[in-house]
Order: sequence, then structure tokens, then C-alpha cells
Amino acid sequence: MAQVTMKEMLDAGVHFGHQTQRWNPKMKNYVYTARGGIHIIDLQKTVVRAQKAAEFVKEIAANGGRLIFVGTKKQAIEPVQEAAEKCGQYYVTKRWLGGMLTNFETIKTSVGRLRRIDQMKEKGEDKFLTKKERAGLDKEYLRLSEFLNGIRDMKEMPAAMFVVDLPKEHIAVAEATRLGIPVVGIADTNSDPEVIQYPIPGNDDAIRSIKLFANMVADAYLEGAKTWEQKLRTMTDKQSDLAKEEKGEVREEAPKRRAPRAGAPAAAAKTAAAKPAGPAVVKATKARKLVAAGTAEDVEIQAELENQETASDETAE
Repeated sequence: MAQVTMKEMLDAGVHFGHQTQRWNPKMKNYVYTARGGIHIIDLQKTVVRAQKAAEFVKEIAANGGRLIFVGTKKQAIEPVQEAAEKCGQYYVTKRWLGGMLTNFETIKTSVGRLRRIDQMKEKGEDKFLTKKERAGLDKEYLRLSEFLNGIRDMKEMPAAMFVVDLPKEHIAVAEATRLGIPVVGIADTNSDPEVIQYPIPGNDDAIRSIKLFANMVADAYLEGAKTWEQKLRTMTDKQSDLAKEEKGEVREEAPKRRAPRAGAPAAAAKTAAAKPAGPAVVKATKARKLVAAGTAEDVEIQAELENQETASDETAE
């Protein structure tokens, strides 16, 4: 199971929070103490929360759900993008466009425009444009790529969201909450952990801290994805077995359809009767000769006479 240890979190500086005057009172349960005007996060509680978040992400992946990573602050761009590409999921690292989830149909239109520009470049159609038009097209392509490149393959709503810096990404969190999408996020001491379902108390400013939790989520998703692949294979095998059984039943039923031919002899007799028959053959009892039907009576009479002569001879003797 993907998880982070206390030592890894200490090395990454996860325990360092914000200044004491910038804290959110709702994070009180996750604060261990304050040193030098900075809150220190209780890592024992962080370990527990991180474990629950990893289990949730694994469950989402095991059921075939998709995940979207959101981190637009400077130090979060690279770790978030790497983690998302590691597990093959969606990501947003430039800026969260309002309505990216709640108004997804409009976003899909922009994604379609991005794909059309890609096709134009592949086919070389942009070479027929003027220099000014080509410059405008390149500028539009660059802008769309920065905002939509991470979700260009997204055709349906993700099943969960991972967020870095809850106050900064409040629009993304609000849209996910409105649509009923569970959110996993790093909650620093200036955050409200109650706005998301799976908060992970920790430092959301240090690159190493962000990378640690982003990779943890990616690894948990990959573990769940293996379970989903096994489920798909099992379903495929069952479907193939059912198909084979159905084919076998059809093959077994085929002889049964041909079997009821008990009336075949009668039919053959009728067919034989319908054919023009030659002279009937009769076997004489004593003469042991095969004769034509027209001479059958003569043969029988002759045989009877021979029998009578033989009987009279025996009597005379």
C-alpha cells in the first residue's frame, strides 16, 4: 500500500506550517505547537490522514474512476504534472478556469478547437495562412495548450480531485463540492480542512512536501488501477466462457433438429413406390427359382403336382 513514513515527512519539511498570525482556527486539532512564530503540524495525525486519503484514492482507481490533479502555484506545477503523468490522469497547472467542471460543455468546445489546430499543424494547412494569421493561430494554440493540455482527453467528470493549497484553489474545490466530487488535498495551517473530504495536514509550500504527497496519491492510484485491470480481465474471461457455452449449446441442438427422422423409412417407401417398378420377383418354395410375376401361378401348380407324385411313389413302395 502506498504510504509515507514519519521520517520521509520530516525530511520533506511537512511539519512546518505558516506564521501563527495567519492560521485558521479550524486547524487547531492538527497543530502540535508553535516555535519561532511558526506553527508545527502534528505529523502523527498527518500519517493517519495520509493513509486514509491513499486508501480512498486506491478504491476510486479499483472501481475504474478517474482522478484530476490541481496545483497552479509555482512550486506545485512540476510535482503535480509529474505525478499526474505518472499515473496517466488529468491535471491543471496553469490556472483553474471558472466552470471547468460545472460548465464542462463550454470547456469541451475549447478542447475541440485545440484538437483542430493540432490537425491543421499535422496536415500542414497552417502554411497556407498569412504570416499574421499564422502568428495569431500559434498564440491561440499556446494559450489553449497551457490551460487545457492536461484535460484534453477528459470526456466525463472525474471521480475524485487532488488539490495543493486549498485557499488558492478554492474555485476548483467549490466546483467539485457542487458536483459531489470528493476532494483530497494538502491542508496547511492557513486552510479550512472542513471544506474537503480527505484533508492531509502538511506544508503546501515546500516543493519536497508537495512532491511527497503527490507521488503518494499517484502510487495509490496505480495500485488501485491494477485491481481494476484484474476485474476487467475476469469480466472478459467470463463473457468469453459464456459465449463458448452458448456456441456449444447451439452445436448440441443441431443434431437434435436432424434426429427426428423416424418417418424417413416411410418417406423412403413412398418415394420407392412412386418410382416405376420393374417385374416383381417371387421365390418359389420347392423349385427355388426366381420367376417373373406373370408365370408365378404355373410354377406353383407344377410344384404341387411334383409333391403329389412324390407322395404317391412313397405310398406304393
